[in-house]
Amino acid sequence: MQATHNDSPGRDAMLDSLKNRQPQTYAAMRIVAGFLFLWHGAQKLLGFPLEAPEVPAATLYIAGPIELIGGALIVLGLYTRYAAFLASGLMAAAYFIGHMFRAPEDADILHYVFPLVNRGELAALFCFVFLYIAAKGNGTCSLGGDED
Repeated sequence: MQATHNDSPGRDAMLDSLKNRQPQTYAAMRIVAGFLFLWHGAQKLLGFPLEAPEVPAATLYIAGPIELIGGALIVLGLYTRYAAFLASGLMAAAYFIGHMFRAPEDADILHYVFPLVNRGELAALFCFVFLYIAAKGNGTCSLGGDED
């Protein structure tokens, strides 16, 4: 009989232990994603930890508060679904407006198709991580309670 990848007890035990920790790993993802996101708002509004980028005022005063306050709410697990849904929409708009369709005149098709080329991979990733958080809710380790 041939061995399959399922016949490896060590690997299964490791993966099973991770499967048993799904609530904790989801909470870690929610907290880290919110923490990373809030610093983009802090940069835009407070010039901390780096100076604010040169962007239109609307970006500073619309995106900045959503990133700072929304990120903090996601970290804390308060109004998580609302904050994550708003953050997801913001990141979708940021991807299309700030990356995909903000192409130089000589841009080829790769700019419009690949996030790596148009430098929009972080916006795309944040968009879908926050969409998942909006669908799942607070999870464990949140001040708002586990709303699954």
